[in-house]
Amino acid sequence: MTAAPNAEQATDQIYLRDAFLQSVEATVIDVRDDAVALDRTVFYATGGGQPHDTGTLADAHGNSWQVGNVRKEGDLVWHWVDAEPPPAGTALTGTIDWDRRLQLMRTHTALHILCGVIWNEWGVLVTGGNMEPLAARMDFEFSPLPEGFAARVTELVNAEIAADRPIEVSFLERGVALADPELIRTKVNLIPEWVTDIRVVDIVGLDRQADGGTHVASTGAVGRFEITKTESKGKGNKRVRMVLHDA
Repeated sequence: MTAAPNAEQATDQIYLRDAFLQSVEATVIDVRDDAVALDRTVFYATGGGQPHDTGTLADAHGNSWQVGNVRKEGDLVWHWVDAEPPPAGTALTGTIDWDRRLQLMRTHTALHILCGVIWNEWGVLVTGGNMEPLAARMDFEFSPLPEGFAARVTELVNAEIAADRPIEVSFLERGVALADPELIRTKVNLIPEWVTDIRVVDIVGLDRQADGGTHVASTGAVGRFEITKTESKGKGNKRVRMVLHDA
């Protein structure tokens, strides 16, 4: 999701348009004691249940910094580094840890497949979720879980992975997006009021949602899905824990 530019400085979040770009040339536009904001970045900033990327920033003189945290504050994306940060105006090359990013992309797409399967089968909304590389949890408004739920969901999700459905990203004006009730699959609409252009992730033929995370190009890249546990988190709230395996 992107905000309409309303500040003198802003970070171009390249990952919203191209999740496969691993490195980019950028310039430091603001500095804190232990972090820098860049004019453009390929580093995903923590949000929507997806953790931040890690990686390196390097200058033309052989200096490099490890990036251990990435957060978006206002229009700027901040990169926390492991040493004294370079000054504003410094040209840097930012490179993400691609193995970690790809695992998170696979995981995030798996959660959308899970959400789509459960919505299409039972019409149930998501109440929460979180992920790490190749493992995640998602909460749903079930009370109780249907009989044979885990086996049925596992079968359906892996069938959608095998179908190798393409995944497309687009942007819609806020009013148009919110007029489509199927774009918001969470119990509460979490899109901030200031977001004017809403990013939509479409697993073609299965699931179409407002979403700001990174995803693989087709469901076939996800791997094999497994439910490791289901839990009750109170009335009308059931948790599904899952992991991914290499295909």
